[in-house]
Amino acid sequence: MRLKGWFYAGAVAMFALSGMVMAGDEHGHGKHHGRDDDRDHDRHYYSEHDRDEMRGWYRDHDDHLPPGFTKRDRLPPGLERQLRVRGTLPPGLRRKMAPCPDELERRLPPPPPGCAHVVVGGHVVLMNRRTYMVLDIFHFEL
Repeated sequence: MRLKGWFYAGAVAMFALSGMVMAGDEHGHGKHHGRDDDRDHDRHYYSEHDRDEMRGWYRDHDDHLPPGFTKRDRLPPGLERQLRVRGTLPPGLRRKMAPCPDELERRLPPPPPGCAHVVVGGHVVLMNRRTYMVLDIFHFEL
């Protein structure tokens, strides 16, 4: 009879643990399972005011955009999908990085220590300079 009790206790424990793992996935902890929620992530570094500033800068410079923002600088769909918040910037995209223009940089909040604003394929990217981890992305509509 004691063996049966241990069996039930083990089964209940496994069931409880599997429920915790499933709840973690439901809230974005774990694999994405095909969801593309990186553009709508919970926590943005850039506020709505910062995003409005970037849009305003883009409108002001639409007729003479610097490198990284022109139509020919757009990323092909395969590379575009690799540009993900909380992901690491792959080597193919690192080669396409350009410095953020000074005028735009002055409109943005200072980046956290060890981070930088860069331009990748027409997007402003906040990334860690050492690890290339992407903290936030602003997608310009080119």
